[in-house]
Amino acid sequence: MLTIIIINSQVTSRFAHNVITSRAVNRANVSKEAFFNVDLPKTAFITNFSMILDGVTYPGVIKEKEAAKKQYEKAVSRGQTAGLVRASGRKTEKFTVSVNVASESKVTFELVYEEMLKRHLGKYEMFIKVQPKTLIRKYEIEVDIHEPQGISFLDAQASFLTNDLLPTIQKSFSGEKGHVSFKPTIDQQRSCAVCETTLLDGDFTVTYDVNRESPGNIQVVNGYFVHFFSPPKLTGVPKNVVYVIDRSGSMSGRKMEQTKGALLRILNDTSEHDHFNFILFDHRIIVWKDSLVKATPENLKEAQEFVKNINTDGWTNINDPLLKAVELLNTAHEKQTVPERSVSLIVLLTDGQANGGESNPSKIQENAKKAIQGKSTLYSLGFGSGVDYPFLEKLALENSGVARRIYEDSDADLQLQGFYNEIANPTLIDIEMQYPENAIADLTQINFKHYFEGSEIVVAGRLTDNDLNSFTVDVKAEGADESKKYTENVHVQSEDDVSKQKYIFGDFTERLWAYLTIQQLLEKRLYADPSEKANLTAQALDLSLKFKFVTPLTSMVVTKPEEKEKEEETLIADKFVDGQTSSSYVSQSQTQSVSYQPPAFVDSDPHFVINVPQKNDMLCFNIQEKPGVILNLIEDRQLGIAVNGELIGNKKINNVISNETYFGRFGIVNREMKIAIEVTTDKIIVLNYKNKKTFSWQKTGSISNEGFNLVVNKRSNVTLSFGEGATFVIILHEVWKGHPLHRNFLGFYTLDDHTFSKGVHGLLGQFFHGINYEISNVHETENPDKPDATMKVKNKLLTVTRGVQRDYRKDHKNGIKIPCWFVHFNGEGLIDGTHTDYIVPDIFSIAF
Repeated sequence: MLTIIIINSQVTSRFAHNVITSRAVNRANVSKEAFFNVDLPKTAFITNFSMILDGVTYPGVIKEKEAAKKQYEKAVSRGQTAGLVRASGRKTEKFTVSVNVASESKVTFELVYEEMLKRHLGKYEMFIKVQPKTLIRKYEIEVDIHEPQGISFLDAQASFLTNDLLPTIQKSFSGEKGHVSFKPTIDQQRSCAVCETTLLDGDFTVTYDVNRESPGNIQVVNGYFVHFFSPPKLTGVPKNVVYVIDRSGSMSGRKMEQTKGALLRILNDTSEHDHFNFILFDHRIIVWKDSLVKATPENLKEAQEFVKNINTDGWTNINDPLLKAVELLNTAHEKQTVPERSVSLIVLLTDGQANGGESNPSKIQENAKKAIQGKSTLYSLGFGSGVDYPFLEKLALENSGVARRIYEDSDADLQLQGFYNEIANPTLIDIEMQYPENAIADLTQINFKHYFEGSEIVVAGRLTDNDLNSFTVDVKAEGADESKKYTENVHVQSEDDVSKQKYIFGDFTERLWAYLTIQQLLEKRLYADPSEKANLTAQALDLSLKFKFVTPLTSMVVTKPEEKEKEEETLIADKFVDGQTSSSYVSQSQTQSVSYQPPAFVDSDPHFVINVPQKNDMLCFNIQEKPGVILNLIEDRQLGIAVNGELIGNKKINNVISNETYFGRFGIVNREMKIAIEVTTDKIIVLNYKNKKTFSWQKTGSISNEGFNLVVNKRSNVTLSFGEGATFVIILHEVWKGHPLHRNFLGFYTLDDHTFSKGVHGLLGQFFHGINYEISNVHETENPDKPDATMKVKNKLLTVTRGVQRDYRKDHKNGIKIPCWFVHFNGEGLIDGTHTDYIVPDIFSIAF
């Protein structure tokens, strides 16, 4: 149905205004559903959305989250449907909308988003996701760039380029202006001469930089200014780095190999005037040297041998190694074994959550802040999906640093090295931007701990003196050898001068100021005390609404018609926040933040929960069977992997047993690796060939062997993985000793399922590659918290109920509430066949 996709980007002084227009035409004799899927950069704010259907425009309206929620609830009370149109990828967040298009009709979608392009390693980068999934009659990308400093280079690349597609990218620049276009014909899009499939699937990236004849450049337009500061190449300031590296059991295997590879390359790139040290931690800490050492060839060689021999064990104690890192840096300065003019950095890398030593995140944050006292900068790197990212982010921001998620992928080592490259060469410290107090107001951040070569400092503000013709800006900083001062004399242009320059995006300075201000207010509120947090939230919300930005404090309400009765459907577009999930189906009081939703899990008595990321929602169902029954959860005949679980019941009371059942034993088998694992509430047994290894829940242990990794966290959980992409966690639920009714039981969670074949099946496995369904006719029941609805799935209509299940990975006692659509009668209609089809004879059963 899609016929046109046009992406138009206008960049003015780093601020990008992007418009995506898509048109679909239904030439069939029946109505069809048209989808609008866009992957946006995570740093972008949506500012507008509309769709035109049958000549009627349906605009998106940006509202405070609470107001958007009330509109949703009102729609539900009228029996209308609702949905959430937000999901996330590695670099992007996804905006998704669908609409029914009548026969011989068309629909036009238009989405607008804005972002400030940041300078990294000497260049700005604009990222556009190209994923039409079908041949498009007219597919165009147009990027116009206007940089008053002048453009020094401009390039454009695409990950899907072939020799035939190469000429379709046109790029040119001269003086202040640059242009990039990409307009493949429908034949050039084809994956082969006679194919109906498309080559267009990947990343389209525009990179450029500007001339830097002076350290700073200030743009003043319509009463707002933006100051870009990046001085010419300077002598690097020596840095003192303590690398705090997680070596707990969950880091075993490929994660640790990638970490070692990155650290070895980082050591190769370390300047001789730098000082460094390593602290390894599991539930203990291992310090490489008693003090920081200079990066001499001899010390670097010794450090490389140390890195090569890092092994993994134990659980995760983050508090103690952080405090030890601060102690090492403070001692080095007190004893003057490092240069007086130097930068002190702590780089923390972990893949888990604190569960050894001090395990309270708030206390760890308090301890780190008290110890550092602004003398050092802390960077937090979260490796993989299991980390408590909000904790790491707050930890870094409170100590002048940033947090970065390292995605568990084949290029994880390059991600780690890429982060190091960004902080490898500090050239200025303690930077202070000074503006005339009587003429400037509402400034964004003006004090900066460091300036790193290849980056840029950006400050924005508002002019309060309308008669101001010029003003002076001073920048003071400390360099490697001396204090530095840069002075900029700024001429305030008249409105006539501005209009003559024909800016591509005329009010960019005001919008860039608002964008920066909102970003910084949102960062501050992450670690502010409650009284200050309320004020920061109010300021950020006010600006978000005024400038029509979809931020974490606002939602965009999209109202569209249903096909039949032409009722309206209310959808909510939210801003992605790393480490949080939300759902428009329940009130905010019913949701809790979680760092990661597993693809599928089963817990309690027993509740099966299926994550459906395409709809940012969950499905759930129960299975009622007798104790002793063994159910197949996952079976992949191609990979030779199976997971089965045996049900147990409660204890008898007065010779009567309740009908509640739980999983008391799991069997996991990998036929190709010749490994079988049995997990009970008492122990974990690993059978490999003729070898047998038994772990007790009463102490921590681990095993790593040729792609198989298993980590037991004492009286908590066991994590096991088969290579990349098949990772499971089994949680131990303990009841108090001598409980008259309940027994200890287990919960099973899949953390990664992307390597399973298309033929994977089982009560959980059949959903690993997605499930398509539609929810309609949401209506209240006797319980206002549990509305019913109609689900269309697998050509069936089911009555489902909105409910809540619990994810116990983070909170073993209470769990975290997960809203879901509950499918009754043992999942009948949702699962293939009936639940009895999944009963197997043995805990290690797998079909051959």
